[in-house]
Amino acid sequence: MADRLLTAAQVAERLGTWETSGERFPRRLIAERRIAFVKVGHLVRIPASAVDAFIAERTVQPVTTRRRPLRKVA
Repeated sequence: MADRLLTAAQVAERLGTWETSGERFPRRLIAERRIAFVKVGHLVRIPASAVDAFIAERTVQPVTTRRRPLRKVA
C-alpha cells in the first residue's frame, strides 16, 4: 500500500506546531533536509511514515534509575 503524502500544513498539525508557527516548522525541516520529502512537480509533500520516523527518532524515554538520597554533611 502506498504511503500517504502530507502537505506542510498537515505535518504541522500532526506535530502540534500549527498554532505557534503554522507551516514554518515543517518547511524549515524540508529546507534543512532533516525530514524526507517528495517533490511532485512544484509541490512538496512529506510521507506520513517520514513524520512518524521523525517523531520516533526524537522521542526521549524516561529514566528508570532511582536517585540516591543526599548525604548529610557533618
